[in-house]
Amino acid sequence: MPVQIPSKYNQKFLQKPLLTCVLSLGIGFMCLGPSGTALAQQSIQASPESATQARDILRDLIAAKSIHANGSTRSAQMIADRLIAGSYSHDEVQVLAPKEYPTKGNVVVRMRGKRDAGTQEKPVLYIGHLDVVDAKREDWNFDPFTLTEKDGWLYGRGTIDMLGQAAAYVTTMLRLKKEGFIPQRDIILALTADEEAEGNANGVAWLLKEHKALIDASLVINPDAGEAAIKNGRKLYLTAQTSEKVFLTFGLEVTDKGGHSSRPTAHNPIDRLAKGLHKLSGFNFPLHLTDTVKLYFAGRSNLESGQKKADMLAVSLAKPDQAAVRRLSQEVETNIMLRTTCTTTEISGGHAENALPQRARATVQCRVIPGESQAQVEAQLRKVLQDDSIKISVITAAKPTPESPPSPAIFNAVASVAKRMWPEVIVLPNMSAGASDSVFTRNAGLPTYGIDAMFDDLDDSRAHGRDERISVKGFNEEIEFVYRLVKAIDKLPSK
Repeated sequence: MPVQIPSKYNQKFLQKPLLTCVLSLGIGFMCLGPSGTALAQQSIQASPESATQARDILRDLIAAKSIHANGSTRSAQMIADRLIAGSYSHDEVQVLAPKEYPTKGNVVVRMRGKRDAGTQEKPVLYIGHLDVVDAKREDWNFDPFTLTEKDGWLYGRGTIDMLGQAAAYVTTMLRLKKEGFIPQRDIILALTADEEAEGNANGVAWLLKEHKALIDASLVINPDAGEAAIKNGRKLYLTAQTSEKVFLTFGLEVTDKGGHSSRPTAHNPIDRLAKGLHKLSGFNFPLHLTDTVKLYFAGRSNLESGQKKADMLAVSLAKPDQAAVRRLSQEVETNIMLRTTCTTTEISGGHAENALPQRARATVQCRVIPGESQAQVEAQLRKVLQDDSIKISVITAAKPTPESPPSPAIFNAVASVAKRMWPEVIVLPNMSAGASDSVFTRNAGLPTYGIDAMFDDLDDSRAHGRDERISVKGFNEEIEFVYRLVKAIDKLPSK
């Protein structure tokens, strides 16, 4: 039985812009050569020179401790110095920061493409962030801001999110320059500030506002929005992310006149708020399947068997089976792909041990499916809470973001690289549950895709957590993947 793909993308996924890479029921995106035989695996380790160079860059980036309080200017300047030492001109490398936030530095490097074509095609832009979340030494088994190798792992804050990827991209830009590579069109790498902190100096947003011409592009690749998954030691898939859920946060509050704790009433703000939050905890928002999510489940089913495989195929159809939806809703990994979610993340209330509370507050954090509005989510919350005494306010407003259309050309380029490196891995379209800087480029009208091959364990993801790490082997493979991906993307037509 063939996989049913949303009709407006169905024929496009059967085209052959580079090589035959189709969404197959048996294996996901399968890439075949001209003779129809499966592509042979090639060597996937970075050269010793590239591996050493990338590790040195990663070491220095981790040591820079680019947390929100310190900023990223030191890291940006260090990268700029390496690029200029690697034969990039001062005109091709710039370190920029807002005047009011001088520590929030961004580095932008441009590799010039061919100039003899009649019309110059717009560049490809690669984006990533230099800042990391803070980490306390007492929480870790290693110094979080010193790159440490042990038992085949590289430990340090940012190894997986996303200084490791930044090091791989800088290494690729240096390698291409050393090789004398001239791309079809300009290649831009922008490594930026303030992605993790949600502060006032987000690098991508600031560059688009103040220096749009410097990073204007026809296509954007954001490795921070990509996902590559391992489970039980087995590489499963990597994604071409086309969209992400919208970040939206509400404040809930109940107030009362209070009084002596010996005279309780039915208007206790903590009790009323708790009842509302209990209702919310048991509520599922309505099913909302985007085209990307349907394609994701069609491909993802190839890694499963039995009922789960059947359920994933069932929800990829034009009319999803409701029993399948209910079963997939029981698991976090699949539930978050099916609908908007809202969950309580903070709560406070009361002011004294022997007094009735006068106030109770809660923070409710939502991740909204693209296409749903802030007003719709708020209306749904009011309906679920069923208590007009619970006041709802907006803490962080939604920034609606369009979906970048699932692109057969992009998927083919990614699959052609991935399949040569890891024949067993499938490539999936994806909608991220988390947020990234892609929200800014998509809202600026730049088609953006999250692509990365820094394989992370689905059962032991340590991004933002204790003892963040990446395997030495995985890091070396990422270096080679990035190099090959940049060259594969360069071959794509601009439209």
